[in-house]
Amino acid sequence: MTATDWNPVLRGEFAKPYWEPLQRFVAEERARSEVYPDAVDTFAALHLTPLAEVKVLILGQDPYHGPGQAHGLCFSVRDGVAHPPSLRNIFEELQADLGCVPPARGDLTAWARQGVLLLNAVLTVRARSAGSHANKGWEQFTDEVIRAVSAKPERVVFILWGAYARRKKGLIDLGRHVVIESAHPSPLSARNGFFGSRPFSRANAALADGGRPVVPWCPVDSDSG
Repeated sequence: MTATDWNPVLRGEFAKPYWEPLQRFVAEERARSEVYPDAVDTFAALHLTPLAEVKVLILGQDPYHGPGQAHGLCFSVRDGVAHPPSLRNIFEELQADLGCVPPARGDLTAWARQGVLLLNAVLTVRARSAGSHANKGWEQFTDEVIRAVSAKPERVVFILWGAYARRKKGLIDLGRHVVIESAHPSPLSARNGFFGSRPFSRANAALADGGRPVVPWCPVDSDSG
């Protein structure tokens, strides 16, 4: 991790018993197979969204495991990569909620630069093997990220899609922050509570009610630089 305002908050994790075995496991995986995202993008969510600027946290489970997809932001793909089904459904709901024109690009960097922390609970994955790096230690690290955001004095909106993300609700100070939860945007569950949940307008209403600037959710691809 390069230096950001996250470092003073998270550096204690690097000395905990899980950290060295986790890093050794990921290095061994990279040595013998493809691992996503690239090492330089593993902590992209933290690099792009400083702790001081977090207004919204969207939690994913683990990175996309197809070639060229993952780049360190949950649900996001690089320019030129076809939109995975969950991302297509997110954009469909964004259009229904706020009228945003569905973008051609699936890169959500613009959101990250506007204070939306796009965090996966697991930060790496073996190619074509979903969940292959789960339960190796990443969850301990990202739980600490969630706790750090929850410790912020100003209101943050936590968007938890699906049962996995919703289990993290216990890490959040519900007296200070707002949680928006629904079904996951994947095709398996989107029609069972994700579509129509209006997370984007609800997040902005909660931010405004807490005296915080709202997120300019669209256009999504205005600044993916």
